[in-house]
Amino acid sequence: MKTNVLGSTYTLIPDAMGAWKIISLVVYGTTFLLGLPSNVLALYVIYCRAKVRVTPNLIYMINLCISDLVFVLILPLKMLAVGKGNWALPGFFCALYNLIHFGTIYASVCFLTVVGVGRFLGVVFPIQYQIYKKPCYSCLVSLVIWTIVGFHGILLFVLESTKDLSPRLFADDTLTCYSNFTEEQMTLLLPIRLELSVVLFFLPLAITFFCYAACIWVLVGSHLHVQKKRRAVRVAVATLSVFVLCFGPYNISHVVGFVLRRDLWWRSVALLPSACNAFLDPLVFYFLSTAVDDGIIQVWQSLKGKCSSLRMKISLTHGKQGNQQKALSIA
Repeated sequence: MKTNVLGSTYTLIPDAMGAWKIISLVVYGTTFLLGLPSNVLALYVIYCRAKVRVTPNLIYMINLCISDLVFVLILPLKMLAVGKGNWALPGFFCALYNLIHFGTIYASVCFLTVVGVGRFLGVVFPIQYQIYKKPCYSCLVSLVIWTIVGFHGILLFVLESTKDLSPRLFADDTLTCYSNFTEEQMTLLLPIRLELSVVLFFLPLAITFFCYAACIWVLVGSHLHVQKKRRAVRVAVATLSVFVLCFGPYNISHVVGFVLRRDLWWRSVALLPSACNAFLDPLVFYFLSTAVDDGIIQVWQSLKGKCSSLRMKISLTHGKQGNQQKALSIA
């Protein structure tokens, strides 16, 4: 029996592990290649919209975009660890990497939830929500979310620094990272994983499902234009699908592991879909939004205008130079 860099125990089958390594690298590589440009574009579009008018949902979407972008930027470390089959950096970087990696995953979950809550309040209680809808409240909510996520990361750091735990949780040498758990470590780790899944996934999932279900119910029965109804339903279904398919398997592994009182071999498999969320958020969530669609059109028109102005200046400059050369030749 061997333990991989993700902390899951498996029976070592060379062909299967080689195929699994390729699949992991393809998923992480695709996430990096798609997630980096799409999140940068989404962040720029949302920033342009926020300069015109700041709304609570725009603040949440900026935070969500930043979370996904940070997740994507540290993926090369994961790809390096998967490719080499071990952790080649010092143990401190393993702990820091896991704090950022898992922290951004759960931060994305929370920001997806508060966006859904904002849309629910705007649809079901439009008048009351307009009275209390202030950007400063959204900034405060965002700060609370980052604090909660950071608290769980600090908790893992405390466990890492506990001398009674051996080998250490994250990296006891340069070959392993967050792996080779003893029974004593699993006794501490399993309840923490369960608490993470309940507080930062299953509870937000229930809130998100309720909010979007209520939004769909109200919008379908309203006098809104059919096309706008379809767009709203499409956004709701897409968001819930990403929520469940990306984050569900990994958090279910926490619950099953707690019930069985052991680490699961398929935990690393369940972690892969959560990586896909980083590029699915912009593709499915941002770009299905009317506001962002309008923002992309405005940005595109602005870029076209700047390019046309630049070409005109260049042509005028060349025209003046040509006229000057003709004048000199005549003289």
